[in-house]
Amino acid sequence: MADDDVTRASIGGAHRQRPVAAASSPPYGADPARPIPSRSDLRRSARARQRRRWAIHGLIAVVCAAALVAYVNSEFGPGPDDGAAGRDGVPAGVNRPSGLPGADGRDPGTAPVSPGLRPRQRPPSPTPAPPTPSQSASPAAPPVLSVARSDVPDEVDLSAVGSRDWVHWGLKGPDSPVRMRGGSGEIRDEGGTGERDDWDVNQETFRWRGGTPVESSDGTPVGVYTCGAGSGFTLAVTGDGDLRTVHLYAGIWMAKGRLDARLSTGGPTRTVRIEDPHTSQSADFTIRFQVPPGARLVLTWTAEEVFTEDCGGVGIQALALS
Repeated sequence: MADDDVTRASIGGAHRQRPVAAASSPPYGADPARPIPSRSDLRRSARARQRRRWAIHGLIAVVCAAALVAYVNSEFGPGPDDGAAGRDGVPAGVNRPSGLPGADGRDPGTAPVSPGLRPRQRPPSPTPAPPTPSQSASPAAPPVLSVARSDVPDEVDLSAVGSRDWVHWGLKGPDSPVRMRGGSGEIRDEGGTGERDDWDVNQETFRWRGGTPVESSDGTPVGVYTCGAGSGFTLAVTGDGDLRTVHLYAGIWMAKGRLDARLSTGGPTRTVRIEDPHTSQSADFTIRFQVPPGARLVLTWTAEEVFTEDCGGVGIQALALS
């Protein structure tokens, strides 16, 4: 009886006591001897894996960069002759000024280059345009010379006719002409042959303003003359390249007068004659000329023939330039 109670108690206690769980099998692939990691262990493991990934990425970047450099060097690297160094150990062509020859005798036209890179190929020089024919200076105008004769007006205003310069002879004596004050000075008395004298019986009168040494005249018939065949006057007018007009007021007394006009540069000449065997005669010789600056018009007024022994000859009163 007692044994039955003991047996029931054991069985009842066995029903009340939690049965011990049988040891389960470890997960597939897990090490049964490794302890289960904690959360901190998991975090450390994750960080380690991240660092390994970064290291792998960095290594990949380095490898790619090295491959890129190798590619660039293979495509654009120096040729067989570009690696030669200069005498100073610097690769030839480095930091060479583009306009001066290098120490190694390179072409001065080679532009500076960077080490390890091939110099950029220079484009071909453009074909020079054919030279434009230079415009030659216009040829100098040919000399101009013409002579015309007309009668002298009763009164001549030298200030009006000689806007550039004028000269009057006789008022101050045979060797002291009156000139335009402030004139161009281009009229020159070159002398002549025979002795000069003044006279005051001309039929025409001459007036002026702004003269020197005589300031003005309201009309004077005075002039100068020479006697005898071959006597006469030589006058010159300097040119400036422009066309100029000269008025020579001259006359004869019982003679044949000859006016010769020539240019100091050579070229055309002109000759005009007037003649009166009985009395006096005057003329306005209008000469138009053009010569280079500095060249001259030369006038020679000569008694070619006289018809009296009583001082037949030629005379002049004035010359005006415009």
